This record gives sequence, structure tokens and C-alpha cells, in this order.
Amino acid sequence: MKPEILFRALSDATRLRCLLLMLSEESLCVCEFVHALDLSQPRVSRHLGHLRDLGIVQDERRGQWVHYRLHPDLPGWAHEVLQAVFQARDVADLRQRLAAMPNRPSVSCD
Repeated sequence: MKPEILFRALSDATRLRCLLLMLSEESLCVCEFVHALDLSQPRVSRHLGHLRDLGIVQDERRGQWVHYRLHPDLPGWAHEVLQAVFQARDVADLRQRLAAMPNRPSVSCD
């Protein structure tokens, strides 16, 4: 992966917040992103699809849910960049919204 690809993806606030949530929670269902980010499902799915197409994240179907996580083949330097951003940006508000989500698929299907 070229650095320009990752940095272009990170330049969008929604994609950045999705990636930071994945760093925090490892794997999340689309509905969990929708709840945590307070955005529409089509908007979240479009951004996650873009990240998947770029090879930054990987999706996996679990029953009726589609879960996303960082791609296992993401280069080490890309992980380091994401970790640095994660440390610099407070995601406590997103994690709190996620924790308050009733009937979370990630919690109930694992």
C-alpha cells in the first residue's frame, strides 16, 4: 500500500473515526458504527466499502451482520500511523456511545 492511499483515506473524518473505532474494538458490525457515529447506514456502509476496496479493512459476514476489522495484511508502518492518530485523538465519546448500544451484535454473537 502506498502512503498516499492511506493518508487520502484518513483525510475524511468519517473514515478516520471508523478506523479509530476498529483500533479500539478490533471488529465491529456496520450497525455498531452507525450507532457510535450517529450516521445513516448507507453513509457508513459507503465509507467502509471504500476502506475495504483500498485494502485497509476486511469484512466478514456473520449471519445477518457484516463485521469490519483492519486488514491483517496492512503494512506495519500503516499500523504505526493509525496508532499515532489513535493516541492523539480522543475516541472516548465514540466508545461510550458504542457501550450504550442495546443488543450489540459483536457482544451477543461472539
